[in-house]
This record gives sequence, C-alpha cells and structure tokens, in this order.
Amino acid sequence: QVQLVESGGGLVQPGGSLRLSCAASGNVILLYTMAWYRQTPGNQRELVASTVRGGSTTYGDSVKGRFSISRDDAKNMVYLQMNSLKPDDTAVYYCFADQWNRDYWGQGTQVTVSS
Repeated sequence: QVQLVESGGGLVQPGGSLRLSCAASGNVILLYTMAWYRQTPGNQRELVASTVRGGSTTYGDSVKGRFSISRDDAKNMVYLQMNSLKPDDTAVYYCFADQWNRDYWGQGTQVTVSS
C-alpha cells in the first residue's frame, strides 16, 4: 500500500504563489501516474495537473500557463507550483498516485485565495 501526504496549503492573496508538496510512503515502487486534483463543495473532483513516468504532463485548461507539476521519483515526491493565483483556485487540493492500476489519494490540503 501507498500513503500520500500533502503539505503547503494556506491562505494566499490573488496574484500570489504557493507550492504544494506530496510525499509518498509505503510500497512506493513503480508509481506511474502522479497528479493533483482539486475539489470545492458541491462539485466533482477536477484534474489540475498530471505527470507520468517518462515526463509527459497534462494540465487542466483553467490552470495552463500558471501551474507547473514536477516529480522527484528518487524522493517519492510530487510538487505543484501555483503562480498567478485567482480566487477561483480556492479548493481542497488532493495528491493522487496509481500503482499497478490501483489508485491512492491523499487527505487533501486547503488552498484559499482571497484578499
């Protein structure tokens, strides 16, 4: 099994930046997809950014050009650099990983963008 723990959330002013981190532990071999999702009350969980082994990345349309995902497989970490934050970015952000087609989710970290 794999455990995922997010950190780095908080309160940020519009236009500001924030860096989220996700640490994977447990049986962390051959994690294929690592990704960030976000969710607000009453809405479905939304893909923010995704990366797979080999370096391919995918971004949601609402964050393209502002967010950047990166991973460090040697440290079993994935990061989300968020720039030019908007109030609509306010959500709980969840770390995701899959291994042998089994999904793992973190507990989430709150990001609030407000002046």
